[in-house]
Amino acid sequence: MNRNDFLTTMIGAPLVAGFNQFTNSLPEQGPEMPVLFVGHGSPMNGIETNEFSQYWKKLADEIPVPKAVLVISAHWLSRGTYITAMESPKTIHDFGGFPQALFDVQYPAKGSPELAKETAALVHSTVVGLDHDWGLDHGTWSVVRQMYPQANIPVLQLSIDYTKDGQYHYDLAKELASLRRKGVLILGSGNMVHNLRMIALPPSRDFNAAFGHDWAIHMNDTFKKLIMNGDHAPLIAYDRLGPEARLAIPTPEHYLPLLYTLGLQGKRDAISFFNDKAVAGSLTMTSVKIANA
Repeated sequence: MNRNDFLTTMIGAPLVAGFNQFTNSLPEQGPEMPVLFVGHGSPMNGIETNEFSQYWKKLADEIPVPKAVLVISAHWLSRGTYITAMESPKTIHDFGGFPQALFDVQYPAKGSPELAKETAALVHSTVVGLDHDWGLDHGTWSVVRQMYPQANIPVLQLSIDYTKDGQYHYDLAKELASLRRKGVLILGSGNMVHNLRMIALPPSRDFNAAFGHDWAIHMNDTFKKLIMNGDHAPLIAYDRLGPEARLAIPTPEHYLPLLYTLGLQGKRDAISFFNDKAVAGSLTMTSVKIANA
């Protein structure tokens, strides 16, 4: 039974017709939006003015203003794949031990139930559930509020199914490609190298100072080389890249958003890196911009 037959059986033909109209809610507009992978690092980057947040602001000025932002954040893990589908997503403070100013942040961007339904309809490899409970976690708002502080652009999140492997996530991303032509900025938010158990600060005790363990710098350079060469297969099978890769990616949630970004790379796209820096020994802020050359 195909998707339309299933929907017809479950909810009736008239509603199916209305549902399919959502897939035309954003007309294709020509040039594709860039795709980003952003190393989000500490939640404090969401409220601090530093080299990372300043570049996020600069980036927003350089790229076209999106009609909406769809974020794949390291901090929304689920069994199955879901998309936020509420009118007004809440701001989630999913961390502890930080100053009260961080907990006071509210990012009142609207959602888009229509775009959520349209996005879910694009995906045929799995059923994408419409979520009304999550919101915007700090993997999303810490970056997006620096890029778009007026909160005047709809923001949605797509969850990460933690039961699936890298190939699943990479392939799912490809099904979202038409959103780029409709003015949607797709943003993966995580960190290429992310091992909180091996954090170490330099003598200056400055968390954002350039400082990385040898293995972290080596793996970050390896990831960058593979990305520049368009050699995605080893990046998808990251667990086969050896012991240093297992140190860099002890758990996959901060790495998998990168695969969504790479899955959306097209033949006309060029690669560039920004915020390319190791911090706290075992984190890298290295970020990727994929855009039509």
